[in-house]
Amino acid sequence: MTTAAVAVAVALLGIPGLILGSLLIWRDAEVGAEGRATSVATMVEQRLDAGNEISMPSLERYANAQGQYAAHIIVLTPFSRIEAGKPIDGRTISFTKSAGTDATVTVAISRDAVVRSVALFGFAGLILISFSFTVGVAFALHQSRRLSAPLIYLAAAAEQVGAGQTRPQMEKTGIEEIDLVYEELVRTADRMAGRISAERQFAADASHQLRTPLTALSMRLEEIEYLTDDPEVKKEANACLEQVERLTGVVQDLLANSRSAASGSTEAVRLKLIFAQQKEEWEMSFTKRGRELVFDTGGAPAVLANPASLSQILATLIENSLKYGAGTTSVRAKKAGHGVVIDVTDEGPGVDPDLTEAIFRKGVSTGGSTGIGLPLARSLAENVGGRLELTQNKPPVFSLALSALPQSLDPDRILPAGSIITVGSRRRRR
Repeated sequence: MTTAAVAVAVALLGIPGLILGSLLIWRDAEVGAEGRATSVATMVEQRLDAGNEISMPSLERYANAQGQYAAHIIVLTPFSRIEAGKPIDGRTISFTKSAGTDATVTVAISRDAVVRSVALFGFAGLILISFSFTVGVAFALHQSRRLSAPLIYLAAAAEQVGAGQTRPQMEKTGIEEIDLVYEELVRTADRMAGRISAERQFAADASHQLRTPLTALSMRLEEIEYLTDDPEVKKEANACLEQVERLTGVVQDLLANSRSAASGSTEAVRLKLIFAQQKEEWEMSFTKRGRELVFDTGGAPAVLANPASLSQILATLIENSLKYGAGTTSVRAKKAGHGVVIDVTDEGPGVDPDLTEAIFRKGVSTGGSTGIGLPLARSLAENVGGRLELTQNKPPVFSLALSALPQSLDPDRILPAGSIITVGSRRRRR
C-alpha cells in the first residue's frame, strides 16, 4: 500500500511538476530574450537621440549577460548595421524591437540551448522521482517487515501450542493488536493445558483405582471356577473371567495412553545434535564391517519432533542399512518447502518393488527379523506430524519428512527454555 501511495504521488505530482518546470524554463528564456531586446532598444534610442555613437562594449554586455543565454544582437540604423555576440547556428528564439523611428534591435538566443536546459531539468527531475520512489519502496519494505515479523513469530507460537507446548514464548512486539492476540493465545494454551492435565490425571487415577478391584475380582472368579463342580457355574465363571480380562486390557490401554501423552511432546530439535549422537553410536559398527557412515545436515533448520522418537527412527533405518545394505550409508537432510526431509540411503540391492508398502506392516521382514522396526518407526513419525516413506527401491532411499521452523526465526528466542535439545547416547538395540 505504501508503494502504491508513492507511485500515485509520483504520478500526480512528479510528472505535472516536470511539465510545469519545463514550461517555466522555456517561458523564462523567452521573457529574458524579450527583456534584453527592450533594454537594448531603449539604450540605442537614447544614444541616437543624443547624437552619440552606439558603443560595441555596451552591446557585448547585453549579449553576454551573466545568468542568461548567450545572445546575438543586431542593431540596424539608417547608416549602419552593428552586431554583437557570436552568431547562432541552428534554430533561434528572437525578438525585434523598434529603437526610434529609423532603427531596430533584434536579440536572438539559441533554441537548442533552451531545449538542452529543459532536457537537463527533465533528467534531474527523473532522478529525483526515482530516488523518491526508491526511498518510498524501502520504507514500505521496512514497514512490511516490521508488521510481518511479529506475525511470523505469532504463527510460530501457535505452532508450539499445536505441537504440545503448554506455554509459547514470544517477546512483546509493540503492536497492540498482535500482542492482544498473543496474550489470548497464551490464555488459550493455559486453559488447554489445564484441561488436558485434568483428563490425563483422571485417566491415570481411574486406571489405578480400577486395576486393584479388577485383579481381586478375577482371582475370586478363578477360585469359584476351580472349586465348583457344576458345569453351568464353571461356564458362567469362565465367561465372567473373559469379560474381566477384557476390561483389564482396556484399563491398561488407558493407563499406557495417559503415560504416553504425558511424556511425549514435540520440540524444536537441531539435526546436528541428533546426527552427532547417531554417528557416535553407529560409526564403530560400520567401521568394523569396512563400511562408511556419512551424515550431512545440509544447512537444514531445526525440526519439530520428539527427540527420543527421532533418534529411534534414525536408529532403525541405520540399523537396517547396516544389516541388509552395502557400501556407504548416507544420512542427509535437506530443506523442502516448509519442511525438512531426511534421506537414509546406501549402495545395497534395495527392496523388492512388491514390498514397498508391505515392509511397513508388522510382521513383514525380508531378513528373518521380527518385522516391527519399520512399522514402529513410521508410527513414531506420524505421532510427531511427520511421514516415513520408501521413496526409492534400488538403491534404497527411506525419506523422513518433518515440519521445520522458518530459518528467519531464532528458536532460542521464541521457544521455551530447553526446547533445543541435546540428546545423549542411546543404548543400542540387541
